[in-house]
Amino acid sequence: MGSRGINLMTKQPAFFVSHGSPMMVLEDSPARSFLTEWGDHHDKPKAILVVSAHWENIGGPAVSLAQQNETIHDFCGFPRELYEIKYDTSGSPEVARLAFDLLKKEGFAVQAKVNRGLDHGAWVPLKLMYPDADIPAFQISLIHEAGPSEHYRLGLALQSMREQGVLIIGSGSLTHNLNEIMGHRIDDPVPLWVSDFENWIAQKLGNGKLSDVPISEDLIADLLNYRSLAPHAKLNHPTEEHLLPLFVALGVAGAGAAAFRVHASHTYGVLAMDAYTFTECTQQRTD
Repeated sequence: MGSRGINLMTKQPAFFVSHGSPMMVLEDSPARSFLTEWGDHHDKPKAILVVSAHWENIGGPAVSLAQQNETIHDFCGFPRELYEIKYDTSGSPEVARLAFDLLKKEGFAVQAKVNRGLDHGAWVPLKLMYPDADIPAFQISLIHEAGPSEHYRLGLALQSMREQGVLIIGSGSLTHNLNEIMGHRIDDPVPLWVSDFENWIAQKLGNGKLSDVPISEDLIADLLNYRSLAPHAKLNHPTEEHLLPLFVALGVAGAGAAAFRVHASHTYGVLAMDAYTFTECTQQRTD
């Protein structure tokens, strides 16, 4: 069953997407093509929750309870055409309140934001995945100055929402060093410091070849400690906010999750556009 109908009995996957430049919504690229085909291969969700790299909240996570989403153009220096794009989807206050309660129950100092719309980390991929804007959507923020472990715990707190038809998306970027983009063409070759990092992440998550076996606790521990274990981690992520949504998605999948690398490409050589889905499995991984 594809995006033409809603099947609330189907448990939604957890999804991590590299949202790249806002221009992805306008410019052809492999990552853009991948997202435009998403709805053809997945059941249509009841609602969409996005944890974006472009919203951080001090003290704890914030949840948007907006009735109608503003399209936030939180960038500058791009063509006028990009600022004219709107993604006029409704919010989902009832589902958002459920997320608020789940986070509060797990001890997070959660805050409610009544009028917060969708930043480009949310609306750019959603515009490509669900162009009709007919699915209610809302955001939960990252926690300012909190690391991978706390965001993994945030994901764990939300995992029950998948059984209620909610698609939870962590939207960031597998690599994100904007200082290194200067001077690069969109189709430039990939430097080793980028490929080494993304291959390390892929190896920990199974390379897309072991999607039917779970990620072990040891591998999850390695991922949460990527800053000290992964090659060129700080060069690929001078700041952590664009990788933290990956750990939210991993937590949302819950214990026994299996990862599948559903897309891998690059823009400007240094932006890895990898995407991962996380689902349950029952087999035992041996590596």
